[in-house]
Amino acid sequence: MATAFSGHAAFEAFHPPAALDRLQAAAAASPMIGGRLRYLVGLAKQGLPKMHRDGVFAHTARGVQTPSGRVIRLEGENLRYATNVALGLAFLPLAEQRQILDGSTAADLAISTIVRAETVHDDPGAVALAAWAGAEAAGVHASSLFVRLEETFDAGVPLATVACAWTLIACMAARHLADTRRLSLMARDRLLQGQGPGGLFPHMLPGGANGRLRAHVGSFADQVYSIQALSRLAVAEGDEEALTAADACGGRICALQGPAGQWWWHYDMRNGSVVEGYPVYSVHQHAMAPMALLDLREAGGTDHMDSVLRGVSWLDKHPETSDPLVSEKEHVIWRKAGRREPRKMVRSLAALTTATRPGLLMPGVDVLFPPCKVDYECRPYEFGWLLYAWLAGGVVQRLRSNATTSPDHG
Repeated sequence: MATAFSGHAAFEAFHPPAALDRLQAAAAASPMIGGRLRYLVGLAKQGLPKMHRDGVFAHTARGVQTPSGRVIRLEGENLRYATNVALGLAFLPLAEQRQILDGSTAADLAISTIVRAETVHDDPGAVALAAWAGAEAAGVHASSLFVRLEETFDAGVPLATVACAWTLIACMAARHLADTRRLSLMARDRLLQGQGPGGLFPHMLPGGANGRLRAHVGSFADQVYSIQALSRLAVAEGDEEALTAADACGGRICALQGPAGQWWWHYDMRNGSVVEGYPVYSVHQHAMAPMALLDLREAGGTDHMDSVLRGVSWLDKHPETSDPLVSEKEHVIWRKAGRREPRKMVRSLAALTTATRPGLLMPGVDVLFPPCKVDYECRPYEFGWLLYAWLAGGVVQRLRSNATTSPDHG
């Protein structure tokens, strides 16, 4: 398929909107955590170049223990992760982008992900993510990707909630470049129809597509990207129902937040309870929850800054283990704290028991399978989302501006 773009002819001429300083807002609420966040942003700038090789980002940087100490080994590559990085890097000065990307820019990286996404046939999430990055990080409308997404929605096939949310975000990002209204309406309706009575979202839309025993389960990612998508729709289209839905979901995950600021992993969308809390992912704490909840705040929804900062504080004050999660030496944030268990056993059992009866969980699980294991790897998207979460203030405001100034696409 031939690559087709419309929008800015000179990608380097694209600049993000003037930032609403999220780091400053965090520092005003907690000077200590605000200072820590500025350090983490600097860590991301140091860590990302080490994950970049031959023009692509690795799938993961794994910490491997050797007789002489832990060393970092890069493994594989990942289109989604490269796209996440492009979105985050777009908010850095061009000189810093080029330093991280060996002379290229975030716009260049976003364009390359569009080209790669055109050959992907079984991952609508990657297609939507690349369309989003093209519009927001490079100022172009990737028409071929939007056509692919429309075809997916027209087919009525089950769709991952994350892919649906990313499609809606892509439509909002590109709405000033082309007419994305029909696709955005389909994505909006699919999301809102899938939301449970407790405000939470399932993993698949419709939920039943995930199988009888897991139809009720939604991950943390399903919640945060839905909040982000609906918040942006609310601003761009004045959609009060979307803001109410985003607010309900944001309020529920904050009500369920752990005592040390943990953002739990699996939820029951039927009654808004936790199915299984572990693992707790570092990226949820420092990036994904802030990214969504700050969008909600800027869209006029509830201000959850206290919950956001409690989540960030978990990185340094986590009760699960005494091992540090932030490594200044390796310039990484280790991926997660999880249980010592056979692979995904507790999560599988929790899905089974709660499918039988909401809230039915195994007793003594924390004693039998303690959540004390650190996953010594770091993936580039974690730093991409960290930069995006804390530097992308102003994107929501631009949507508000574009709502009144977008050209008529006929």
